[in-house]
Amino acid sequence: MLQYKGIEQSRIWRLKKVLFVCSGNTCRSPLAEGIAREVFPRKAALSVDFSSAGSSTIEGLPASAPAVAVALRDAVDLCQHRSRVLGKTEVAEADLIVVMARKHRDSVTALVPEAFSYTYLLTDFCDGDTGRDVPDPIGGSEADYRRVYDMIRKCIEAMAEKIDGFRGWKSGGGE
Repeated sequence: MLQYKGIEQSRIWRLKKVLFVCSGNTCRSPLAEGIAREVFPRKAALSVDFSSAGSSTIEGLPASAPAVAVALRDAVDLCQHRSRVLGKTEVAEADLIVVMARKHRDSVTALVPEAFSYTYLLTDFCDGDTGRDVPDPIGGSEADYRRVYDMIRKCIEAMAEKIDGFRGWKSGGGE
């Protein structure tokens, strides 16, 4: 195996960039990003870099207080999160785009039409919820946020289990 600065080259080649997208980038996509950062190192052999963005937000907003609170219960820290606006650069740099709702896929493909082939609903990875939008908890109760958190976590766990053999990457394969 070839080495590069002490890292196996096959590991470098397998680094992928996953972009999570929701509307405001203050609830659902930051939760998905935070959960994925916690779950993937334990479950997937693939090296993945996670980020998130919002299709209708402004730069620099913190994660919503209820999202921060439900995430902290599972030691997922969103305190440093700041919203990013979804743009062509973010879409172009991603190897896989995971959206929270079908309307977000529309936003992604309006920016970069060819991104449709590597853009998926989060629930597409989650048995029993496939094709379902992740509801937006903004303005809802703590229980609403908890339900959304649990749904996202379930789908991220399933995604991590499936990602090593996943073939929906922008490059056309998992290698």
